[in-house]
Amino acid sequence: MNRGAVVAIRGSVVDVRFAGRLPAIYALLRAGEGGRIVIEVLAQLDARRVRGIALTPTQGLARGMAVEDTGGPLRAPVGKAVLSRMFNVFGDVIDKGEPLAGVEWRSVHHAPPPLARRSTKSEIFETGIKVIDVLAPLERGGKAGLFGGAGVGKTVLLTEMIHNMIGHHDGVSIFCGIGERCREGEELYRDMQSAGVLPSMVMLFGQMNEPPGSRFRVGHAALTMAEYFRDDEHRDVLLLIDNIFRFIQAGSEVSGLLGRMPSRQGYQPTLGTELSGLEERIANTDNGAITSIQAVYVPADDFTDPAAVHAFSHLSASITLSRKRAGEGLFPAVDPLQSGSKMATPGIVGERHYALAQEIRRTLAQYSELKDIIAMLGLEQLSPEDRKVVARARRLERFLTQPFFTTEQFTGLKGKLVSRKDSLDGCERILRDEFQDYPESALYMIGAVDEAKAKAATSKAAPAPAAQAR
Repeated sequence: MNRGAVVAIRGSVVDVRFAGRLPAIYALLRAGEGGRIVIEVLAQLDARRVRGIALTPTQGLARGMAVEDTGGPLRAPVGKAVLSRMFNVFGDVIDKGEPLAGVEWRSVHHAPPPLARRSTKSEIFETGIKVIDVLAPLERGGKAGLFGGAGVGKTVLLTEMIHNMIGHHDGVSIFCGIGERCREGEELYRDMQSAGVLPSMVMLFGQMNEPPGSRFRVGHAALTMAEYFRDDEHRDVLLLIDNIFRFIQAGSEVSGLLGRMPSRQGYQPTLGTELSGLEERIANTDNGAITSIQAVYVPADDFTDPAAVHAFSHLSASITLSRKRAGEGLFPAVDPLQSGSKMATPGIVGERHYALAQEIRRTLAQYSELKDIIAMLGLEQLSPEDRKVVARARRLERFLTQPFFTTEQFTGLKGKLVSRKDSLDGCERILRDEFQDYPESALYMIGAVDEAKAKAATSKAAPAPAAQAR
């Protein structure tokens, strides 16, 4: 056994001296009682010393303490037995269930699949959420980002996508919580259990209170499991990451602790490399596809922040959530003019879908330009043609809202799953002015557009508040 001794501790950074063979980069070292303190080697300082980052709290660690080289990197469990279980970064079960049995342990460090093995086919991945399927369609085997500041509904939208997709997605879903609150993890576990979808799901959490090293590696552990289901089981995988910004933040903390010179806005100089190392492993190969949906927190709603800019470059679809729309009660608060997808081309989605999406954007953009005039002069000062544009845009905005299954208990509205065909039909009929005589409220929080007629009929049949008072 290769043994060493601790020579310095600075927070989560530990320097260890070895008399014999020096451990390799990414090797795991164990110290403390029962090897409970785990350190990952990140640098070889000289012929005798290595510097590592602790993946567990370092309380109780002292200079001179013995350190054991495990001889290998961090490993994650893979196999059918991981389904329906919840793990931490070390592959330990944290759901109070039976201990794990019959699994293989694989290194979390892998190279992305070579270009020769990647699939070049482009397919649409339907979500059942109108605004996404029409304006920012997702790609099977692609990466989609949910961008937004705090409290605009990223996690709710992600949870709704899990709910919708597991119904008509016969693959495996892997949820990776990076820097998650334990409350969110526990709620998600209970929700998935009550929905009966846990048997085809795996959850991994690197919680907010854990050291940066642990949060930095949990994404790699989740990808190792996803690669097993894709390459060995030949199944499609839906990988959900909440939140990729916390991965960047953990890398920034690790970099700062290691004493590296920070780059722009205090981020780590290796930001691009670290993010690419994770994102490039998410790929569509000849064996199967890993489709990833990632929540991306945008600091202070600033989309020029280096974290947001670097994340953008890896994505095939970006869904931007707007605080203004959330304030107006238009949920999901997706900004249709800021969101987009590389799939929205005539060759992939078809001529009709592409033309409709362009017309919807054009109508909403015209309405956005007219808002200032309306605020200053009033709607009456607009030309008849402009008034029609405003009416269409407001009805489209309301039609693109949708009640979610995951928020039924808060809103009292039954969740709706809408096919891409029904979403496109609804938008087309609104643009043709079929609903110009219906109140805007009839199109708010409905599924398919025909529900507006039933909603308008029931609101007419209901007595007015004054009549009820009499």
